[in-house]
Amino acid sequence: MVSLNACNTDNLKELNVDPRVASEIDPGFILAYTQLQTSGERFENWRTVMIFQSVMIQHFAALATYWVGDKYLHNDQYTAALWDRAYVNYIKDLVNLVDITDPNKEGADPADINYHAIARIWKAFAFQRVTDIYGDVPYFDAGKGFIDQNFFPDYDPQEEIYPDLVNELEVAAGMLDASQPNPGSQDLIYGGDIEKWRKFAYSLMLRIGMRMSKVAPNMAQEYVGKAIAGGVMTSNDDICYIQHTDGPEGINRNGIGEVFNYDAGSNSYTNDDQGVLSKTFIDWLLAHNDPRVEKLSWVKNGGPHRGLPNGYDGNTIENFDPQYTTSARRDDYSRINPLFVLRESPMVFQTYAEVEFLYAEAIERGWATGSAADHYRAGVTAAMKQYTVYDPSLEISDLDITLYLTLNPYNSSDWGRILGEQYWAATLLNEYEAYANWRRTGYPELTPVNYPGNQTDGTIPRRLRYPGAEAANNPEGYSAAIARQGPDTYTTRMWWDVE
Repeated sequence: MVSLNACNTDNLKELNVDPRVASEIDPGFILAYTQLQTSGERFENWRTVMIFQSVMIQHFAALATYWVGDKYLHNDQYTAALWDRAYVNYIKDLVNLVDITDPNKEGADPADINYHAIARIWKAFAFQRVTDIYGDVPYFDAGKGFIDQNFFPDYDPQEEIYPDLVNELEVAAGMLDASQPNPGSQDLIYGGDIEKWRKFAYSLMLRIGMRMSKVAPNMAQEYVGKAIAGGVMTSNDDICYIQHTDGPEGINRNGIGEVFNYDAGSNSYTNDDQGVLSKTFIDWLLAHNDPRVEKLSWVKNGGPHRGLPNGYDGNTIENFDPQYTTSARRDDYSRINPLFVLRESPMVFQTYAEVEFLYAEAIERGWATGSAADHYRAGVTAAMKQYTVYDPSLEISDLDITLYLTLNPYNSSDWGRILGEQYWAATLLNEYEAYANWRRTGYPELTPVNYPGNQTDGTIPRRLRYPGAEAANNPEGYSAAIARQGPDTYTTRMWWDVE
């Protein structure tokens, strides 16, 4: 009895510690991992990005019927892909990272302040992507199953999500402190450069603010002004992207690159079932004498640039091109230059060009001062120079850019179309943003397809449907969202997407 009463309780505590589980996780590791997760694997990049958005926005076209976005068909597994990856993986990890680095928590390490701020910025980026695809989604209580055992969070109105996103960015940008430790190489985007993160925070605020332009103009103007005053991107050196590598694990690879290289096993895709460049996009480039077409388009047979029309399948394409059924004919159409879609290609999230076009729009709306024409020219120049992040050989010469600007001058009386089309061209492969900005602005003016059995009566989808399992897994949240937002269909418009 005496021996038991005198036992060492510290030793007993040690016996209850599982040596296989880390008691503390390096926040830099979580940051790097969530950045890679948000960039995405082949799974969601093939389904959400390429099979749906890239063809709906008519950057790409595909004949295979499983490319359902090209024909406005439904596939529940594909429409659920982003949801499944976001909520199962990086949303909960980002929520956890924000929590464990919170400077207001007892015992918090003040040296983690930049990790905390960057995590909040990246969480805002991740959530905007999710809400822009689905509309009302779990937000305020999302990712907290581990923290507070809330496994069935409410779906929050997008009208409430958006104001919180810009508030998060404002708070996080104010927290960034260059005098404190930074993540360094564990930050796969800016290498721990705090000032670049500040610019990205305000550039993202500009994007989110402008997204509200039609439904909450006063709030939009407020945050667009705050973004510009805070300091947005000023050159292509500020582009937000991850430079991927070809391994050692799948998460290290570019997910879009995996789509095009998956069957080839080399740096030139050979799978003929993948999408090619859309006729809409190629025709627009050619009509504007755009030098980018020479960098983007790869015609295997070496002929002229030729885009594939959207909305056809392997049989109906004969109605457009009777020669297409010959095996060599497909090689007369423009595939994307393999240098853009390697497994080690960068994944781009926001560019300086986009910022300049948004800045020009802010001036046209009377929300900022300056010359919209100057920002248009800066945006076009940046958009044509940004391809060097993929490969130095893709650089477009200053002479070609000057000629393009001469042939395509800015016209303030037609600013909506001009800026909308340039934004669309500049966001190729960033299909999340291309699709969202098209829904907001209506530009470019795309011609929808009317494939037999489509889900939209021949109109371009306005959103993706919730995963079918949500009706059973989270019936209260799902039902409330449907009652508030509208039917769970491809044609239901979300809060910021109005006529």
